[in-house]
Amino acid sequence: MEIRVADLRHPAVQALIDEHLADMHAGSPPESVHALAVSALDAPEVTVWAAWDGEVLLGVGALRRLPDGHGEVKSMRTTADARGTGVGRALLRHIVVAARAARMPALWLETGSGPQFLPARTLYLSEGFTPCGPFADYTDDPLSAYFTRPL
Repeated sequence: MEIRVADLRHPAVQALIDEHLADMHAGSPPESVHALAVSALDAPEVTVWAAWDGEVLLGVGALRRLPDGHGEVKSMRTTADARGTGVGRALLRHIVVAARAARMPALWLETGSGPQFLPARTLYLSEGFTPCGPFADYTDDPLSAYFTRPL
């Protein structure tokens, strides 16, 4: 597996991000969807990485620099075939290393609170993230779970 900065114009990358966004909208009301479209990920404060096995896309994950200098993990998604294989963990660890290199004091993230998000919450907890309240522009939402990790 190779993790590298994603080409947001690559059709496989676009398709996976679109799938992620569609899945979030299918399971949550619009006001509880915080996933970003490709156009929003294509911003100076965001870096998106993609995990590849040769020419096969395995997953994506992003780091957004918040105005206060902290980082936010965004758009974590693995392909259906790659789920449970460690791709998500590898992407998350890559993001943590990048955030440390950028001297971010902490990482934050929002994910869903429902049962379909249990694997994501389990991953974040196992990688040193702890539950917290809303951060940045997020508000208290029973469909969201918030996590942080000091770096």
